[in-house]
Amino acid sequence: MTGTTRRGGWSMLLWVAPAVLLLVVFVYYPVVENLRLSLYRWSPFSPREVFVGLDNYATLGADPVFWSSLFNNAAYAVVSVVFQVGGGLVLAAVLEELVRGRLKGLLRTIYFVPAVLSLTITGLLFQFMYNPQIGLVNGLLDVLGLDAWKHSWLGESATAIWAIIAMSQWQSVGYVAVLFIVAMQRIPRELYEAAYIDGASRVQAFLRITLPLVREMTLLAMIITVSGAFLVMNEVWVMTAGGPNNASHTLGTWLYKSAFFNDQMGYAAAIAVVIFIITMTASILQLFLGRGKAVQY
Repeated sequence: MTGTTRRGGWSMLLWVAPAVLLLVVFVYYPVVENLRLSLYRWSPFSPREVFVGLDNYATLGADPVFWSSLFNNAAYAVVSVVFQVGGGLVLAAVLEELVRGRLKGLLRTIYFVPAVLSLTITGLLFQFMYNPQIGLVNGLLDVLGLDAWKHSWLGESATAIWAIIAMSQWQSVGYVAVLFIVAMQRIPRELYEAAYIDGASRVQAFLRITLPLVREMTLLAMIITVSGAFLVMNEVWVMTAGGPNNASHTLGTWLYKSAFFNDQMGYAAAIAVVIFIITMTASILQLFLGRGKAVQY
């Protein structure tokens, strides 16, 4: 029996070895190598690496664009949790409880379509919509008589990042809603029927039944949303490239510009380390807070 168990253990190792190898080569080794490179000043055009210790991190602390980028990512995360997770949960509940027949499937598709669009296409679309002369946003404000609210949305430091965040919510809320719909469909209908017989309203059923039983999906959605908010790069680069006056940079775009425009590869590696620490910490914290709270049914 011991020999059989041992052979079974080796067999399992053989099955998981390819996946472990891929993780080591494409995830863990790059993370460690990036940490090493963040301690050097180097350029891809020169084979020479100069050890500078923690100087790149000291430069980060004194860089106002880095702190502005970090604030933009944090704002991205807070708004995304409210509108993507909170809004997606409400939208899923409405589609599941209040919409019937073919309309339900049609609305699911309509809300999910933005999530499958390319970020580049979406960025260019909203860049046109935000155009101060011919864009849909200012045109709609003009029709409503709200001329004082008209802005050059992507051309002003105060509004650029918020305009990009708004676009991201439009694109992602449907995806999160579909995740919640999948979780809600696993809830036994008998629970709702019993609640309605006892006189519960739809709102009470949502608060007492739906919310507790989709807690695991809520945790997953928050991890995806918060991590994505600190990794955002493409839409910002397409719409503003970090402008105007570096006001809309995120950590991802500032990393890209530092590395490939300013030729500060060691400094960019230090930014990557900060992104890794933030996303890893956020994920571990959310998993810790959600530990032991899974609901069985």
